[in-house]
Amino acid sequence: MTNKIYGLIGICAKAADLVSGTDVTIENVENKKAKLVIVADDCSEKTIKNMKFICNKNNVPIYVFGNIENISKAIGKNNRGIIAIKNENFAKEIAKRICGGDTIG
Repeated sequence: MTNKIYGLIGICAKAADLVSGTDVTIENVENKKAKLVIVADDCSEKTIKNMKFICNKNNVPIYVFGNIENISKAIGKNNRGIIAIKNENFAKEIAKRICGGDTIG
């Protein structure tokens, strides 16, 4: 199941519907461009707490999922633990799969 999520994240990256890194993610959240934020579970507690605060303040869903290595590999970059999905459809699909639901149709 997690491989499908990483696969979707990879497709999203190839479609340029994703940004990665703390600063650019925060910028996209505050500019209302981010539809979903994913933070790796091996990011620091402070980082996770800060991202949750910023996302909650801006009504952007946030999930703690995966680890830095796998997220980085999925998007083809090094050392990325924070990503923001900018495409509404990708965001809904990824959120549904993280929550354990499967696609319909």
